[in-house]
Amino acid sequence: MFWRIVGCAGTAAALVGGCSDSSTGGDSSGATSGSAGRSAGTAAGAPAGGGGRGGTSGASGASGASPGAGGVLAQAGGSGAPTNGGRAGAPPHGAAAAAVSGGSGSSAGGSGSEAGAPGQDDDEILAPAKGALIGQYYGDGSIEATKQKLGRMLPVHLTYYAWSDDWTAGETKADLKNDRIPFVNWELYDGGELDQIIDGTFDSMLRQRATAAKALGKKLFLDLGAEMNGDWSPWSGAQNGKSADKYVAMYRHVHDELADADNIVWVWCPNVTDEPNEAWNAAMAYYPGDDYVDWTCVDGYNWGSSNGGGWQSFKSVFKTIYPKLASKNKPIMIGEMASAEVGGDKADWIAQIIPVLQNDYPLIKGLIWFDVDKETDWRISSSPDAEAAFKAMVNDPYFKP
Repeated sequence: MFWRIVGCAGTAAALVGGCSDSSTGGDSSGATSGSAGRSAGTAAGAPAGGGGRGGTSGASGASGASPGAGGVLAQAGGSGAPTNGGRAGAPPHGAAAAAVSGGSGSSAGGSGSEAGAPGQDDDEILAPAKGALIGQYYGDGSIEATKQKLGRMLPVHLTYYAWSDDWTAGETKADLKNDRIPFVNWELYDGGELDQIIDGTFDSMLRQRATAAKALGKKLFLDLGAEMNGDWSPWSGAQNGKSADKYVAMYRHVHDELADADNIVWVWCPNVTDEPNEAWNAAMAYYPGDDYVDWTCVDGYNWGSSNGGGWQSFKSVFKTIYPKLASKNKPIMIGEMASAEVGGDKADWIAQIIPVLQNDYPLIKGLIWFDVDKETDWRISSSPDAEAAFKAMVNDPYFKP
């Protein structure tokens, strides 16, 4: 999202309660405190017209063809979604995007499924063969309270860290101790200047992070410098010469310095819309390369009428970005997502998620709900109907791979 939240690690004043994990006996920080988070935007949230999550016209897409097979994963055009960001990533581990429409596509290496989803569990990158992972950012209640409300602990936990924060401690250790998968959103606030990262100024710190991360002994997701195609991000092309080059060089340098930590699963995440919508700022221009990315990912929101726009279905939110990410033949994560309450039926919006994933977006293998009342009421419990729909969704076998 394109405003600074105060995250769960660091020293900034608390924004909202609920980041503590009562099951850890004090391992975590308690309130949603810290210096990480999103910046820019207005205090009220998205500018009229969508800003960082504004709608754009969706071009018809044809991507994700299985190598040598001629299959096409076609996505119809249409209006874009006022949503937010995406990460792309994961080396091709034999899973191809087979034909959904057109062509006779077959899977590469015999492991891709007809729907284009990975054909087998890949423990190395935490990708399930069936169904999808689910998680959330805890901005409305503690992990334990949310577990009681939903009837299960969600397996993935999103936390935010600034450049100088040690994301290998605190919440990350607490998550691993309690059998959750950390989804570390490592932002470049508070000192992460692209030129200095590239020239090696922080190499000593990066090697320390690599050693500490490896010592954790379990897999974790690391999302570095998300929403780089959004002009609110200091690490964006918009703020670095109107070019994606510095971001790509930064990402590759950090990846290489942390290479010894082979338990890091790398996630790359542009914004779902390019802000500004210029050729040099196209999301895929920031892609650092298959060898540097494990999952592709996108942050997507249905703003409803909260920002003067219109209601967008779950499917339409991701219509334009999905084929671009799917062309990489990697599992896709929705790194942040939620729906507004105003302007439509939020419970029905939630109820459509699993059918759309199954029928239209099979490469989406994980999603994370942004559970907080901020620009609008993104919370799971914004209404009794929304809460009931969310509870039913997370307890569906699809989200228990």
